[in-house]
Amino acid sequence: MGEIIGANGLRYYELSNVYGHGVPQWPSAANLNVRVHKFHANDGIFVQQIESIMHRSTHMDAQLHVTENGKSLTGYDTWRFFGTGVVVSIPKGKWEVITPDDLEKANPKIQRGDILIINTGSHHKLGDNDDYFAYSPGLYKEAAEWIVERGVKMLGIDVQALDHPLGTKLADHGLGPSHPHLDGEYKALTGRHILEDFPHWEPAHKIMMGAGIPGIENIGGDVDLVTGKRCTIMAFPWRWHTGEGCVVRVVAVLDPEQKFRIPTGA
Repeated sequence: MGEIIGANGLRYYELSNVYGHGVPQWPSAANLNVRVHKFHANDGIFVQQIESIMHRSTHMDAQLHVTENGKSLTGYDTWRFFGTGVVVSIPKGKWEVITPDDLEKANPKIQRGDILIINTGSHHKLGDNDDYFAYSPGLYKEAAEWIVERGVKMLGIDVQALDHPLGTKLADHGLGPSHPHLDGEYKALTGRHILEDFPHWEPAHKIMMGAGIPGIENIGGDVDLVTGKRCTIMAFPWRWHTGEGCVVRVVAVLDPEQKFRIPTGA
């Protein structure tokens, strides 16, 4: 898609992946299916019907998704959905973990109150494949604690989930393992079982969202074009008072002058 130049000279960038019928999805039930309900030749209007869970393509999770009696989407403070932030490059490969040291050394520097977008390079592998969904890198407990301590406002990442895949039900956590073969592969690679290195089930989800930080999974689009930049970033979910997740459109706005410009409205 590339940058879109607004009338005021600001550059707009798409950080979302495509949403629609047959998009790559996390290994679980309920595909995203779309059918035409009404069409112009017959009905004079075009209407589509969607069957899906909300956790498809680029989307925001709510605390309720992973914590019983947790807050829903409307439990987030709306000021968190818009503001200044950074898109940082933290290149990672198969099963590598994003560490507090990675975040500390990120460029531009992550400041208190920033919206944080992490580019691991994994969005280039997006597809119906194990490389993206089973073998991706990711956040885990220690990085999530760092993010909370540093006062990050909202977070997005270009991998399959807010948590490392070996901290999900793909391994022997919660309802898992849905992918029991991964433990043998991990032991052959590291000499250890998965639960020795990933004993907690979805800790990044629970820690960040428990602190009120919205978490966005499957960042993509033109994220490479703004990586290494300080931007204005926005992503708004539905006002769904019982919602545990919601597809979102994530947009970064880059000011070539590197200023933060919002009209006063006066």
